Amino acid sequence: MRSAVIYARVSSKDQEREGYSIPAQLKLLREYAQNNDFKVEREFVDVETAKMAGRKNFGEMVRYFENSPVCRVVIAEKTDRLYRNLRDCLTLEDLNIEIHLPKEGQIISRDSKSQAKLIHGIHVVLARNYIENLKEEVKKGMREKAEQGIYPSRPPLGYRNNKTAHTIEIDPVKAPVAKRMFELYASRGLSLQLVWKTLKSEFDIALSKSHVEKLLKNPFYAGNFYWDGILYPGTHEPLISRNLFDEVQAVFRGHNQPKYKKREFAFGGLLRCAYDNCTVTAEIKKNRYIYYHCTSYRGKCALPYFREEELGNRLGQILRDIHIPDDILTQLEQSLLHDMGRADARGKSESERLRSRLAQVRSRIEQVYLDKLDGKITETFWAAKSSEWNQEEQQILLAVQGLEQQSPERILGGVRILELANKACFLYLKQPPAEKAKMLRIVLSNCKINATSVDPTYRKPFDLIFQRARNKEWLPGLDSN
Repeated sequence: MRSAVIYARVSSKDQEREGYSIPAQLKLLREYAQNNDFKVEREFVDVETAKMAGRKNFGEMVRYFENSPVCRVVIAEKTDRLYRNLRDCLTLEDLNIEIHLPKEGQIISRDSKSQAKLIHGIHVVLARNYIENLKEEVKKGMREKAEQGIYPSRPPLGYRNNKTAHTIEIDPVKAPVAKRMFELYASRGLSLQLVWKTLKSEFDIALSKSHVEKLLKNPFYAGNFYWDGILYPGTHEPLISRNLFDEVQAVFRGHNQPKYKKREFAFGGLLRCAYDNCTVTAEIKKNRYIYYHCTSYRGKCALPYFREEELGNRLGQILRDIHIPDDILTQLEQSLLHDMGRADARGKSESERLRSRLAQVRSRIEQVYLDKLDGKITETFWAAKSSEWNQEEQQILLAVQGLEQQSPERILGGVRILELANKACFLYLKQPPAEKAKMLRIVLSNCKINATSVDPTYRKPFDLIFQRARNKEWLPGLDSN
């Protein structure tokens, strides 16, 4: 019997308090371990998001694997329960851990088929994409709120949030501090340092000099606010007049000198020198030609200068090296879509089972209630059984809701990744340098360059695509494993 550990995770304290997700995961994973002759050595449970590395009990599990060479198997419900970031994925891969994902029907190890590894890599990227998409939806909601004139965050000094009316109102205690701050600075007689010292003396409030400057430049006090770089008219009551705010900004303009605007280069920040690991930077020659070269921060370097056009052509090889042939693309897309079909079938079957069980539970609740009314059972027995079945009813409803929320978008996202690898090089050749750099940043996490070649580090799952393309081992029948 092989040793294994179980890992379960929910994203929030709310889910933990509801008591549904963790017990359901542990029950599934324990049954899987028993059915597959695994001896469960430890169980690790996290109640936090997996979008970033550093989860407490995930780290404890990693340390357990490092100190226990016998146990090399982790059982988790599915990919996004185990990790939603690439660093944790690489951590388990480096430890040579065999990963069992019962809900996805996948077993991932170093000996897995190349196609299984590729599909798992895409699942990891899609799990991370879920978090990114969620972040975008939150930003979209905040932007919509801003467009309605409501500041979607905590207001500055002098205002407070009215949680009952869901509005922002003037704080009668701190509003005089903010007004006095503008009046002092607009007089042109006081510096920022004297302003915050005067506020501390008059109101016994401690504000740093930088905080005072930030508040004085905030248009919120005059009725407007910035959100995501855009100025919106607010629905809140202005604390000062527009004339006073403009007068303060004029004082700032009189004190500040124009700043040098840095020139942006297409491939800037994308490359490092292979000789000394310094950054590759760019400069303009004769007011028209852009050249890239090593910063030579560590001394004289052998890396030659490259014209931007020449460098762009050399970097195009990176995309040629992840090209997926048309026939292979068709097979991989069919495999992903087949996975989606199987997942839909399993979801429908599980939904039917849950709804059947829900009908049974509700029937029992109704029957035991009638028995109570007829005096066939005691009040105590009725309270105990109805509480038990009501809890099971809520668990079933939550499970059904989770199945209904599953979307094929994640699998379709994997298809788009494969199509990008198929067309990336062709699209790259048609683009100007700035657009070429954007495409390279999608594919690369790092890239080093020397006098004759480039050494890219691909993002997942493009690193797996690169390995398959280099060895031409796309199909399971051709895989060396």
